[in-house]
Amino acid sequence: MSWSDHASRVGGPPGAHREWPRAREAAERLGAELAPAPRDLPLGRALGGVLGADVTALVGLPAFDASAMDGYAVAGPGPWRLVGTQLAGAPSTREALAPGQAVEIATGARVPKGTESVLPYERAALDEGVVGGEIERGRHVRWAGEETAPGETVLTRGARVTPAVLGLAAGLGHDTLPVLLPRVSVLVTGDELTTSGLPGEGRVRDAIGPLVPGFLGWAGAELCGVRHLGDDRAALAEAVTEGGTDVVVVCGSSSKGPADHLRAVLEQVGAETVVDGVACRPGHPQVLAHRGGTAFVGLPGNPGAALVAILTLLVPLVSALAGRRDPARAPGTVALEGGVAAHPRDTRLLPVRLVGPRARPVGHDRPGSLRGAALADAYAVVPPRWDDAPVELLNLP
Repeated sequence: MSWSDHASRVGGPPGAHREWPRAREAAERLGAELAPAPRDLPLGRALGGVLGADVTALVGLPAFDASAMDGYAVAGPGPWRLVGTQLAGAPSTREALAPGQAVEIATGARVPKGTESVLPYERAALDEGVVGGEIERGRHVRWAGEETAPGETVLTRGARVTPAVLGLAAGLGHDTLPVLLPRVSVLVTGDELTTSGLPGEGRVRDAIGPLVPGFLGWAGAELCGVRHLGDDRAALAEAVTEGGTDVVVVCGSSSKGPADHLRAVLEQVGAETVVDGVACRPGHPQVLAHRGGTAFVGLPGNPGAALVAILTLLVPLVSALAGRRDPARAPGTVALEGGVAAHPRDTRLLPVRLVGPRARPVGHDRPGSLRGAALADAYAVVPPRWDDAPVELLNLP
């Protein structure tokens, strides 16, 4: 099925505002179709990605027989004559122990061959070079491969790369991991925007540029840069076609005013539009398109509306590209209190606090405001002509 056929199934003919649920469905579907191939990334850049292949142990864990305690490595029954010292990371001073011999040893140091146990300091007595104490055979030694055997599969395709996964991979000898981690570039447009200090007459601080990166990381993407542009069509056309990322997010320029050039630019560069407006409040002037393997997401210029568009199109798209579950999608429904009025045609998205089993609107939900979102636990999804039934929630990071 072509994308134009799919568009007609999810919310009307090209150019019509999509119903809100169908718009999210279209974004998720596009992300699944455009999902990039896994990339081998250094461990320092792989966090938050999804494994694109199984990961096996390049070495056993532990890689060698090592002491689990500070004390004495001993061989045979005691007492034991002290014949040397072995520190972690230092060359072996004793390759093997004969029965009745011991070496003083640090935690993590390689134990000599013939070691039967490590006797911790607190259980040992040392008298003129002779060590005494009670031991348990095999105790306090980390034997090679006892945790993980060489070649064993330790992580499977589809697992999320967490800090613990990075530590495990490093311990097993990996310098890189094969991950799905879509690359995203962000373009913030507007002649009126300033990026620091107090806004002056006719100038406003950019609130969307600082907003977007946190959502990208939450959804499983790698941010490749945030660039600010004026309201210049030629500059926007050049920026969206520079390539190198899986998604280009354009903040502002998505409506139909004289300075809103995104739709014309997408047509100019031959992009196919999937969603051209969404029937929701706030945030209806959203755009989703693609050209080749690159997806384009247009967000409204008002910060509150942009946040709703991020939850509607960007997060489902990116999480599908990353092979992950949409993190905004909350299970179940909740009762919504507070005398909320439904819109006759559009889905309303309201910032809410969760109070026990109910959701309570926090207010401050105008398109230009992020105050409500900053106070909220989630967004409540109020469908058109809502009849007080429990509503869906969208999580916030």
